[in-house]
Amino acid sequence: MAETQMEHAPEGANEAARIAQIAAQNDRLRSTWGADFTIPGQIVMTQGVAALSAETHIEIMTSVMLFSEFTEDNDPYGYHDFGVFSVNDDGDSVKLYWKIDLYDAAYQFGSDDCVDPVKTRRVLTILHPSEY
Repeated sequence: MAETQMEHAPEGANEAARIAQIAAQNDRLRSTWGADFTIPGQIVMTQGVAALSAETHIEIMTSVMLFSEFTEDNDPYGYHDFGVFSVNDDGDSVKLYWKIDLYDAAYQFGSDDCVDPVKTRRVLTILHPSEY
């Protein structure tokens, strides 16, 4: 039994390192609002979010960049690829989500090597919960 556990320990350690690397890359895209060109990607928003005021867009950008409230509930796998936050839009509190998806270099399919920035493109989407 001990041999079996020892044989799988490196695989578990490798997976933990891989998850940490993906989380760090997702954090770099999010926290720099796409300005870290070593992590290729785009930031997009749904029509519902686009319809909010320009002042709210600034608050959205700041809230997403500074987001650090990762918990077991909103980040169960440790990828730092999802967040929930609220902003003020003309006096009303608006709950929003941000989500990062990982694509291949052509943005057509899922990435087959999520830790390799040459093969992976990130898309950070800002959306209303009803648009999820």
